[in-house]
Amino acid sequence: MKYTRLWWLVLTSLTLAAAVILAPRPVHTGAEHHRHILIIDPGHGGADGGASAADGTLECDLNLDIALRLDALASFWGVDTVMTRRSSQIDYPAEAQTLSAKKKADQHARAALIDSISDGVLLSIHQNNYPSSSPSGIQIFYGGEAQSASFAALMQDNFISRICPENRRVAAPIDDSIYLMRTARCPSVLVECGFLSNPRELEMLKNASYRTKLAVVMLASYMEFTEGNQL
Repeated sequence: MKYTRLWWLVLTSLTLAAAVILAPRPVHTGAEHHRHILIIDPGHGGADGGASAADGTLECDLNLDIALRLDALASFWGVDTVMTRRSSQIDYPAEAQTLSAKKKADQHARAALIDSISDGVLLSIHQNNYPSSSPSGIQIFYGGEAQSASFAALMQDNFISRICPENRRVAAPIDDSIYLMRTARCPSVLVECGFLSNPRELEMLKNASYRTKLAVVMLASYMEFTEGNQL
């Protein structure tokens, strides 16, 4: 079922929410939340920059910016959220000295936070990269929880209909090597927002208005999913 009114409301928030897009919000532990919690995970961060574009643009920075826009829009519409990080800095345990150890510690900390939240829905934000510059397109991957696949398919369809009608990619199960998605017990999707290796897509991702549009589709998809499935 398509929520026409819902889409109209969320799309109009592009202008109304502009003043709060990057406004600071408190970091929650998850303990005070009960139902319908959107868990926003900006991939990478800290010592882990993620993928890097030819011009030096880092995946971790784009992920965080989109996540903050999503968080601000969610606040505007009264959607409860928890973010796994809200800055470029990450506090690592003292024993984590290597990059590998820091990444592992960070992933375990995020997984613990996600598991502490009752009735959460995980949305992990990432950027794609490829040795060739030709691949492009948004793609959604989903975790193992039963409703994850339907959430991913809904969001993939919404991205195609609202932003990239030429996209022929389909929602797909996440690889088992992705720890956070593999261990999540709640509905979970990972959004690859575009290819940093594709010059046209990179320029789009560097545009603030486009990043806001991505956040709008993510929020509308989440609202449509949770209402439609009565989570």
